[in-house]
Amino acid sequence: MYQRILIPTDSSEPSEKAVREGCQLAKRLGATVSILYVNEPIAFMPFVGTQTVPYYEDWSREAKAAGEKALERAAQIAREEGVEAQTRLEEGRPVQQILEAAKGHDLIVMGSHGRGGLDRLLLGSVTSGVLHRSPVPVLVIRAG
Repeated sequence: MYQRILIPTDSSEPSEKAVREGCQLAKRLGATVSILYVNEPIAFMPFVGTQTVPYYEDWSREAKAAGEKALERAAQIAREEGVEAQTRLEEGRPVQQILEAAKGHDLIVMGSHGRGGLDRLLLGSVTSGVLHRSPVPVLVIRAG
């Protein structure tokens, strides 16, 4: 069955729910857990970079701190569920980083906001991107 579970988080309510349920599953299976937070640098956005955004360095530092805080919260949830978890903060495009990390895992457990229609089209969906391209099974935990 599943021995290595990857749980991406973005500190949202759906991802925290996925962390909790992923850890519960890992405990039942005796699996290891890796929790991943991907910080997408603003420089990846079109026409944006260190020269075009005032206070870019401050923004970058704050984004990293937010990722560390999200990982601390996820690790706390894992401890509450009685599971040891490795945490990792990566930088890059979330879907690509999650797919890369998935290569060392048997299962991905992710949260979903459950958006559809125009919201999903305009906002995009990391969960959808991973679900459609993942080399391993993906368990999607819906919000609500």
